[in-house]
Amino acid sequence: MGSPEPPGGGYLHLAAVASPVGTARLLQLAFGCTTFSLVAHRGGFAGVQGTFCVAAWVFCFALSALVLACEFTQLHGCLRLSWGNFTAAFAMLATLLTATAAVVYPVFFTRLRCPAEPEGCTARDFRLAASVFAGLLCLAYAAEVALTRARPGQVASYMATVSGLLKVVQAFVACIIFGALLYDSRYTRYAATQWCVAVYSLCFLVTVAVVALSVMGCTGGLGCPFDRLVVVYTFAAVLLYLSAAVIWPVFCFDPKYGQPWRPLDCARGHCPWDSQLVVAIFTYVNLLLYTVDLAYSQRIRFVPAL
Repeated sequence: MGSPEPPGGGYLHLAAVASPVGTARLLQLAFGCTTFSLVAHRGGFAGVQGTFCVAAWVFCFALSALVLACEFTQLHGCLRLSWGNFTAAFAMLATLLTATAAVVYPVFFTRLRCPAEPEGCTARDFRLAASVFAGLLCLAYAAEVALTRARPGQVASYMATVSGLLKVVQAFVACIIFGALLYDSRYTRYAATQWCVAVYSLCFLVTVAVVALSVMGCTGGLGCPFDRLVVVYTFAAVLLYLSAAVIWPVFCFDPKYGQPWRPLDCARGHCPWDSQLVVAIFTYVNLLLYTVDLAYSQRIRFVPAL
């Protein structure tokens, strides 16, 4: 009969909570739970903006709890995922979501003046506190991104590199563009603006596919070096976004096709010109992101299985 297994046989990974990254994840859970509890208890939320904020906080809290539980029990080895890619991609996405919520909630719901009863000053105080913790929550996710990001010359999972993190940001910015396009942007008026929409859609789909393949650990079975495919795609995306960055402003703001200035009779919050301006701004943002991505993707070193 063999000797019994020694107690504490390595089933629990204490470094998952004792390391700097583990501490950041514990803070994420604490700040996330506090934020949406304050909002749900007395702070309140309403409309699309409030629903988005609460959904973002709950989603990030749930996945953070799952990540921490899997790290602590080491069950992530049973998942058919590239764990390093998954956690890096999620941390970046959570940073973007919580940063957006940390801006949206105070803008739409927080005021220094007390609202009328029955809400009163108590609701104002809860909203102010929720806004503070929402900012701290964003900083906690940003800290994880900073701690897990691959350093120059370090071999790491693709999503932990600058190029991989930028892929998440690019997809997030594309979602903002799509939101503005759907909000009465009148992009169907010209074939040229429809081309721009096709550019946004194509680049978004391929970027999401790159992230998904990395997270699922399927980059090794493509029949071609993944890093080379990424560089070729990123170069193509720069060219495509460059065309959109030229075409969209011409067909929306040139006097021959559109309006260079905001119409005076255009209602605030219900103006196609505003949506067109948002699309133009974030087109240039994504063009810059893809250009930086192309520069960094020339010198990354990553291991698909990490």
